[in-house]
Amino acid sequence: MYRVRKNECIGKDVYLLEVEAPLVVKKCLPGQFVIVMAYESSERIPLTIYDYDRENGILSLIYQVIGASTMELTEVTDSLFSVAGPLGNPSELMENDDILDKKILFVAGGVGIAPVYPQAKYLTSRGVDVDIIYGARTKDIIVIEEETKKVCNNLYITTDDGSYGNQGNVTDMMKKLDKKYDYCVAIGPVIMMKFVALYTKELGIKTIVSMNPIMVDGTGMCGACRLLVDGKVKFACVDGPEFDGHKVDFDNALKRMSIYKTEEGRKKLMMEEGSTHHGGCGNCGDK
Repeated sequence: MYRVRKNECIGKDVYLLEVEAPLVVKKCLPGQFVIVMAYESSERIPLTIYDYDRENGILSLIYQVIGASTMELTEVTDSLFSVAGPLGNPSELMENDDILDKKILFVAGGVGIAPVYPQAKYLTSRGVDVDIIYGARTKDIIVIEEETKKVCNNLYITTDDGSYGNQGNVTDMMKKLDKKYDYCVAIGPVIMMKFVALYTKELGIKTIVSMNPIMVDGTGMCGACRLLVDGKVKFACVDGPEFDGHKVDFDNALKRMSIYKTEEGRKKLMMEEGSTHHGGCGNCGDK
């Protein structure tokens, strides 16, 4: 059992969860994720790491209520049954001296600000020039604004309905800034990352995207996060969660996400994909 320090609502259907997980915190790095279970009978929920306090062994996570499992998670007040991790690969920008003199733009959509925060915090601490564009549908979903301002040079907020910050989407904001960057890191809804990557490809900006939104099981066994990267089969939870945004087949991912939502769709995908349906689970052939 993992003691819960805090589990509170910080935005519309958005929660901040702080839990004592010293073994996870000892080894985790920005870009990685954990799998939590509220109770022994609960579904596994993969959540990217928002922050961590190595000295006190505190792991911080931000999650959005989108179904029964995350709704159940909001009820936890004392302890979690399980916190497994860290899982996935750290961001390629971590401990990379080649980016110290570069200008980096992070683009966060909705709760995508959670995994953006630790990366920006780490890079800023190394003296890297970091800007962040943070987009959401409406003001009610904007969270950790003040915390984010402290880990970047400039924070640009945009909302679809214009209820806060600039009106429009994140790519509108990118065009409005008209600034030059060496790297772009986009984390948020898949459709958002698709259009950010399309725009940065026009500009010739190396772009990294995190495909954590399509993860379900988090271990490669369910096949939910199967995607095509440069024409090759990859799995967000095993091979990622971050990939070259200009090589990800977003159209395939979006179509597959829609099919995967139904039991019949999952069976269809399993039949079509055969031994490539799972990733690194040891129960089928090569990925």
